[in-house]
Amino acid sequence: MSEKELIIPTHGGYKKLKSFQIAQVIYDVTVRFCNRYIKKGSRTHDQMVQAARSGVQNIAEGSMASGTSKATEIKLTNVARASLEELRLDYIDFLRQRGLPVWDREDPRRQSIIDRKCSTADEVAQWVKELHSSDPGGASIPEIASNAMTVLITVACCLLERQLEAQTKEFEEKGGFTERLYKVRSNAAGTKYK
Repeated sequence: MSEKELIIPTHGGYKKLKSFQIAQVIYDVTVRFCNRYIKKGSRTHDQMVQAARSGVQNIAEGSMASGTSKATEIKLTNVARASLEELRLDYIDFLRQRGLPVWDREDPRRQSIIDRKCSTADEVAQWVKELHSSDPGGASIPEIASNAMTVLITVACCLLERQLEAQTKEFEEKGGFTERLYKVRSNAAGTKYK
């Protein structure tokens, strides 16, 4: 049986997805951020950490489910995107409620965090410290960290949007588990009666 004829095709591999890698950094930074700047045990603290965790976990779960359910994969990828968007709004609320600016789209600091391609929470923290020490405008660490997270979340959501488009296209072109079962069974039955 060829790869295309497998009932359950190769699936998983979420650790290689850039969306998963960025979502994992977002989760790790969010835990640190909330522990430092949001009252522990508060609903906001818990909601932000859970939204970040949901982004990571739903990407992984969707990837693992893709072998038997493209619909579940698409649904969970969308849940990941929605959770991260919720988290992005929480960071914007943090800034707004403290009278801190949300960086506009043309702000070069936004591109700076993207270009840095941080792969760990420590790398994000290092970028925040470097920017804080060199920023002539005197932006605070919470301002820089919150804005950096809104940027990284936007990147992750854009990647997830592309994933959703690719997943939808693949489902339209190849079908899902039920179609594979039918095809394999039909091919087996046809061979049997020749």
